[in-house]
Amino acid sequence: MKTYHIAQINIARMKAPLESEVMSGFVSRLEEINALADAAPGFVWRLQTPEGDATYLRPFDDDQIIVNMSVWESVEALKQYVYKTAHAELLRQRRDWFEEHLKNVYLAMWWVPEGHIPGIDEAKKRLEHLEEHGPSQFAFTFKTIQPPDEGFLASLDWSMFVPCPAMS
Repeated sequence: MKTYHIAQINIARMKAPLESEVMSGFVSRLEEINALADAAPGFVWRLQTPEGDATYLRPFDDDQIIVNMSVWESVEALKQYVYKTAHAELLRQRRDWFEEHLKNVYLAMWWVPEGHIPGIDEAKKRLEHLEEHGPSQFAFTFKTIQPPDEGFLASLDWSMFVPCPAMS
C-alpha cells in the first residue's frame, strides 16, 4: 500500500491591503507562525515565495484574497498544528483581519501520494470541485474527512494539474 499525505489550501479575503494598519497584527505574526509550521511534527511542505510566505501571491481574480497551502503527513498532524499551537490564536483573531464569510468554499483538503507537491492550479480545482459537488475523495474539509481510497487515487490522472513551479 502506498503512503499518502494530506494537502490543504485555505483562502481568506483581507479587510485591507497587507501593508495597512488593519493587517499589521496578522503580518507581524507571519514569520513566527510559519516557523512553527516548519518545525511541527508531520509537516512536509508549504507554499512560499522567496520572502518565506505566500501572502503576496494572488492566484485569484480578487486581489484581496490570500492563499495558504501545505502538505502534512497526516490529518492528525495538521489538526494538531492548526488547533493546538499558537496558530489557534490567529484563528481566534481572524475576524480582525479577514472578512467573515467568503461566497465560496475557503478550505479544501485532499490526499496526495507521498512526494507529490500540489500546485496552485490543483488546489484551485480542489476548491472548485468542493464548491460544486460537496465533499468527496477529490476534496473535503475537516468536518467531512475522507480516508484515502487507494483505487480512487490510483485512477486519478495527476497530469491534469499544472505542477508547482517551485518543484519544476
